[in-house]
Amino acid sequence: MTSDSNSFIRWFDEIGIGDVASVGGKNASLGEMVRELMPVGVRVPNGFAVTAAGYRRFVEANQLDAQIRSALADLDTRDVENLRARGRRVRQLFLDAELPQDLREPIVDAYRALGRDRGGVVDVAVRSSATAEDLPDASFAGQQETYLNVQGERQLLDACKRCFASLFTDRAISYRQDKGFDHFKIALSIGVQQMVRSDLATSGVMFSLDTETGFRDVVLINAAYGLGENVVQGSVNPDEYMVFKPTLLAGFRPIIQKTVGNKELKLVYDVGGSRMVKNVPVPPDDRVRFALTDADILTLARWACAIEGHYSAKLGRLTPMDMEWAKDGRTGELFIVQARPETVQSQRARQSPDRLRVYHLAERGRELVRGHSVGDKIASGLARVIKDAHDLGQLRHGEILVTDKTDPDWEPAMKHAAAIVTNRGGRTAHAAIVSRELGIPAVVGTMTATEALKTGDAITVSCAEGEVGFVYAGQLRFETEELDLAITGRPHTKVMMNVANPDEVLALSAIPNDGVGLAREELIINNFIGIHPMALVEYDKLGGAIKAEIDRRTIGYADKPAFFVERLAQGVAMIAAAFYPKDVIVRLSDFKTNEYANLVGGAAYEPKEENPMLGFRGASRYYDPRYRDGFALECRAMKRVRDEMGLVNVKLMIPFCRTVTEAEQVLAELGKHGLVRGEHGLEVYVMCEIPSNVILAEQFARVFDGFSIGSNDLTQLVLGVDRDSEIVAHVFDERNPAVKQMIASVIATAQRCGRKIGICGQAPSDYPDFARFLVELGIDSISLNPDAVPKTTLTIVEAEHAAQPVRLHGSR
Repeated sequence: MTSDSNSFIRWFDEIGIGDVASVGGKNASLGEMVRELMPVGVRVPNGFAVTAAGYRRFVEANQLDAQIRSALADLDTRDVENLRARGRRVRQLFLDAELPQDLREPIVDAYRALGRDRGGVVDVAVRSSATAEDLPDASFAGQQETYLNVQGERQLLDACKRCFASLFTDRAISYRQDKGFDHFKIALSIGVQQMVRSDLATSGVMFSLDTETGFRDVVLINAAYGLGENVVQGSVNPDEYMVFKPTLLAGFRPIIQKTVGNKELKLVYDVGGSRMVKNVPVPPDDRVRFALTDADILTLARWACAIEGHYSAKLGRLTPMDMEWAKDGRTGELFIVQARPETVQSQRARQSPDRLRVYHLAERGRELVRGHSVGDKIASGLARVIKDAHDLGQLRHGEILVTDKTDPDWEPAMKHAAAIVTNRGGRTAHAAIVSRELGIPAVVGTMTATEALKTGDAITVSCAEGEVGFVYAGQLRFETEELDLAITGRPHTKVMMNVANPDEVLALSAIPNDGVGLAREELIINNFIGIHPMALVEYDKLGGAIKAEIDRRTIGYADKPAFFVERLAQGVAMIAAAFYPKDVIVRLSDFKTNEYANLVGGAAYEPKEENPMLGFRGASRYYDPRYRDGFALECRAMKRVRDEMGLVNVKLMIPFCRTVTEAEQVLAELGKHGLVRGEHGLEVYVMCEIPSNVILAEQFARVFDGFSIGSNDLTQLVLGVDRDSEIVAHVFDERNPAVKQMIASVIATAQRCGRKIGICGQAPSDYPDFARFLVELGIDSISLNPDAVPKTTLTIVEAEHAAQPVRLHGSR
């Protein structure tokens, strides 16, 4: 479409990212996508821009410049009431002014042309687009207004005037003042864009990285029902999905995380009402369903990759993107309605790539509420509960802001808070975005913070425990540790990690490492499933309270075993993706019978044993008729991770395998479920934790690809010490000569047989001398607790330098 000769209107297909000065960042990006990305399949609604020249014409025609300067003459952004009064005065100047005819007519003509394309009067979104938006070190996103479901010429012209006025919202004035931008050198363009009828479907936001850790290889998608403002403003707790980019682009379907939000409200058209849009309750059954299908999730993720790839090529550097999307309920089509460079994590990575500050709680307190964790810090202070923006002046510097939700009007006050806690919102809500930019921790989507917390309460906000954020009673002591990631030489011995919690792994992967030597299934099953697998297999035979509890935990899953498979697959996939393409060795389930019995429905399936540590555990369960069908679910999950998600860096490990015959039986069970050792690069290791594994190491080496020494159980069984007994705890020591002799023996046998051998036990994390001992034996890998990796890596480097010959390989 070609524009009027008037300089006040430009259609999206005429503009690109080089036109920020005339149409602002938002419109320039929309034009770039219409021109460059629609031809490759990314759908963008059509529209036009009212240029910055139109804004200047409006200001000039109404002689607003001098009046604005007068209104802002004694501005003090530190004084919330001062800021509010001056902002209100300036905005009223705009609203009282008139659009000049030479600006009004081109806007109306363009709107009529857009309507002709759609067969009549068209409903549009009217979006502000500031000419200084989204600079590399500053994001103006959300500081000006957007108006949805605008219909008819009169509504459009009124919305345009209100957009112009929103260049002087309180938060925009405050932000420009703090960043040193001249209020009179920035202009405002307006985007007029065809509405996507997501009020009849779903919408949300999307990032081409993880917003908390800056991990670059994922797409993070939030989704809720209705128009997208609820997600952006944090009015609802949305669904969250994560997709792994490298294997997505290779043709796989790697949805590595799906979390259902409660999505209690839906923003829809206010048909026949006085407002343009309104919020309505979402039916209970819809709240517990995922708002997007897997096919839609994957389509959006591919578009995110295409958009990021285009902008990165255009700008000459990797450019993670922040996008808004919507699905039209009439046609079922997905659209991208906005895209801008992400400005928080991308800047943080460029500023300090070799330092990692880690926060640790030094004591525990009573948990008050929990929600989504934003950032990785800890803060303590007095709570200030604020339920209305008019009371923001009560917030004192260093207090913890507790509220239902925030919106852009809250930003001038939020910079005084030590932390933020909200009832509503997800990790891409307004409160979360501003908290990241301010560098303060936030816990969002708690549901009950404003009831559970009172003004004046001493509390601690902890975002240092993974994706779940906690608010504890009391001002708890915490510590910070700064890790130096700039280790110049990597040791020949592989330094791997022991991990269990999928919520932590994206952050942990930033620590220099060679992969994961032990990924435990137990925590995933305990925390993300919580149900005994056999109770799911035999769900139809259950009754009473157990069945009701399973129903509660598996809402949305008619196929109950599929719940176990999907949750376990996603937990393992998060770990595998975080460290991809490095090896991730997943130990299949190693609960003891008393631990299995604690899972929902587990008591009916587990025998009572005098010593569960030496009983029905590990390999012996996998082929036994009492658990074989439960093990099949584990196998299905591992096959999904490798075959459907493409995460072939996952290796399997068998725990507590007593005999070679037992090993062969387990491998046969794996094969029945499509996990055949050697096919598609699948390697299967065995835990070396029983004396028989050492004595018969040569025979075990014939059926397994490698060994991982479990020094805790091996020490227990070599010394005959119950490792859980406090009475004989003084005897338990992995450095005992008998234990060290067993370890030396199995390392030598593995090397002679050409098999990999590592250790995943606790000893090298605790004792530097034990790590040096392993290096001297020539062990292939040492897997450590994450907090021990940096210092033990230096110990290993020093030990290798002291050994002959010196064995070092490349730099990280």
